[in-house]
Formats: sequence, structure tokens, C-alpha cells
Amino acid sequence: MRRIAIQGEIGSFHDIAAHEYFKGEQIELICCETFEEIFDQMKRDPTVIGMMAIENTIAGSILHNYELLKESGNVIVGESKLHIEHCICCLPEDDWTTLKEVHSHPVALAQCRHFLDAHPDLKAVESTDTAGSAAFIAKNHLVGISAICSSYAAHLYHMKVLQNDIHDNKHNFTRFLIISTPMKADYLRSIEKSNKSSIVFSLPHEEGSLSRVLAILSFYAINLTKIQSLPIIGHEWEYMFYVDVTYDNITRYRQSIDAITPLVRNIKILGEYQEAES
Repeated sequence: MRRIAIQGEIGSFHDIAAHEYFKGEQIELICCETFEEIFDQMKRDPTVIGMMAIENTIAGSILHNYELLKESGNVIVGESKLHIEHCICCLPEDDWTTLKEVHSHPVALAQCRHFLDAHPDLKAVESTDTAGSAAFIAKNHLVGISAICSSYAAHLYHMKVLQNDIHDNKHNFTRFLIISTPMKADYLRSIEKSNKSSIVFSLPHEEGSLSRVLAILSFYAINLTKIQSLPIIGHEWEYMFYVDVTYDNITRYRQSIDAITPLVRNIKILGEYQEAES
């Protein structure tokens, strides 16, 4: 049985993503309140696998999670992309006329802004988790309080779904990273089958330093799928660059890494893995 540390409660989108990625396998979820706690769980028990959201097609990247990953020493062994669909749910005895509040994670509330604008009588209240909101309402029998979460979470906690698909954008996807300790990585993914890599490095504060790196990647036919910069605290105008690349030839990819290494500082490969299907 695989033990997977996730952020959020049973029924959260992390839960759904974990079961989709490890479909057909027995898993035990370790529910964490924060992303920091995921890494704490992995530090206490190296057999624990982490699953962590890293970006959303609407909300963008979760910048803090890049730093957590880099500092942890753990590696990415896979990724998963999940279609995010929100519903509004309440206790079975409630309906539209009795509701006063709607609780959910702030990102979920932001993704349902048009729906909330159409229901000005519902006070939006931020919480730490979508599924956790439904669980809290059900456990404490909070009449007049609703939650925005997945329909899976609503049914799990015996809540009544008032409306499905209340999110503003139907092309709403979240990308999750599957993380392990380096010693366990080879048991979870095959390097030979990898076609994607996540890399982090800094650059000297010189004109053209980034363009030289990008030119080398292009020369080796390495496809740059994402680049994210974060400032280096204490070093004005210097940045860490988090880069995702895809490739169809692992030898050529490794040659490209060797070629850019002399041009960058503090380069680190965060993981080599298979790209998730879109």
C-alpha cells in the first residue's frame, strides 16, 4: 500500500488526483493542512510519497511550492493534470431560500466569481480546503451554510448538491507533482521512459545571460514548456529560474544540461519524469 501525503481533506481535489494517478493501486492518504506539512511527513517517513499542486490554468503557479520543493531535497517522479469542477452543496434540509453563507478555499471562491456575483445574498467565507468546508458543515450540522467543492466531496459527506459546474471557466485544470525521496525515485518512475524535466538555476546579472541558455536548449531540440522566475531574497535584481522542458531523446537532453551548466549558477534537476497527458 502506498502512503500519499496530500494537502486537504478526504474528498479534496488532491484526493481525486491521487486516486487517478495511482488508479488500481491501494493507497492510504495522509491529509495535511498545509503544503509544508507534506514535506514534514516525508521527512519523518521516507517511504511517504507527496502529491502537491503546482499550477492552475486560471490561478497560475503556486510560487511558494517551488521553494518548498527545492529546499526539501526531494525529487519529482511524475505529474498529473486534473479537470477542476466545482459545485455548491448544503445540508439536505437546506435550499436556496435558507442559505446565508458559502465557504470554500479562496482559490475556489475566485474561480466561481460569476456565480457569487449572481448570488449577492450569499456571504463568501474563506477556508483552508474545499472538501474540508463540506466536512465541517456536515459534522457540525450548520444550517444555512453551504460549501463550494467537488461533487465527489459533496456526496462523500452526504451533502445536497444544489448546482453543478458553477466555475467561471470550463477549461480549469490543476497540475499536480508527485514527489519522493531520491532513494525511492527509481521505484516510482523509469528514467529511460522520461520525457520531461524540471530544472532550477540562477544566472549572473549580465546582458543576454538568459537568452544564451535558451539558445542552447533550442539547439538541442529541447522544448521549453514553462519558465518561472522568483527573486533571490537578499540579492537585489537576481532571480532563480524554474524551467520545465520536454524532450524525445534523453541523451540529447543530458547533453543540453551539460552545455548550459557552465553558463548558470546553482543548477539543480528537480525531477525527470513522464509528462502527463493533456
